Amino acid sequence: MRLLAALFLVLVPIAAPSEQVVISNGHVDLGPRFADGRWTIQLRDDTSAAPTWRPLDTVVLQATSRARIAVPNDPVYRFLGEPGQQIWVIPQVQQDGVVWPGWNTQDPEVARRVDREVTWTLEGVDGPGSFTLFLNSDFGKPAPVFDSRKPFPQETGIDVNTHVHGNWTFDAEGIYLLDVAMTAELTDGQHVTDRRTLRIYAGDGDARAAFALQDDRPRTEPDGVQLWWLFAGAGAVLLATAAVMVIRRRR
Repeated sequence: MRLLAALFLVLVPIAAPSEQVVISNGHVDLGPRFADGRWTIQLRDDTSAAPTWRPLDTVVLQATSRARIAVPNDPVYRFLGEPGQQIWVIPQVQQDGVVWPGWNTQDPEVARRVDREVTWTLEGVDGPGSFTLFLNSDFGKPAPVFDSRKPFPQETGIDVNTHVHGNWTFDAEGIYLLDVAMTAELTDGQHVTDRRTLRIYAGDGDARAAFALQDDRPRTEPDGVQLWWLFAGAGAVLLATAAVMVIRRRR
């Protein structure tokens, strides 16, 4: 029994701590999960001693100078900038000394309850330059996922129980606020959605400054919270109805 408990602690990510952290090296994943019964977007941090799910407002991902490269002299990469232009690229393939963010839908409860796929939406980007996310295709051409120079919102589908990595690019140094949402239909017919801000710092400066910046776009509470208010409202109606019935009987 103790052995099973120990294995459970090793294999299952622990609850998210509240301290603010800057991650500039190692593997992390953006993804939805049910935290205390609420559908929410968090970041799975595999850089700590044990895998940890962190709230997005407690994390900044930093692409340091180790991620800085020149745009290749190849027409297929012209969307990144002019040949030779210096940009920051967090690559699809892990590189030592560079943070390696992916995205996944592998949380056990998500994999069990979601019907087919999760829709990942980029609602907007605030930053000093352009942001793109693209995949290396099997045919050698980049397959775009998101591009901040195009109209919002932009969306992509993530199949249930999948884990993906891509190339995250930034063409100017500074803080980028990515306004992201993840939505799904559950197998029981419920619709769930959450919207958060992912903070990324391109450069070697003080990435912790990103914690002070807020994305002022409208936000919705996780669906678990909405359901709580729904049930609370329904309970209030029932109590009010019962009170009226008691008063009428007393009369």
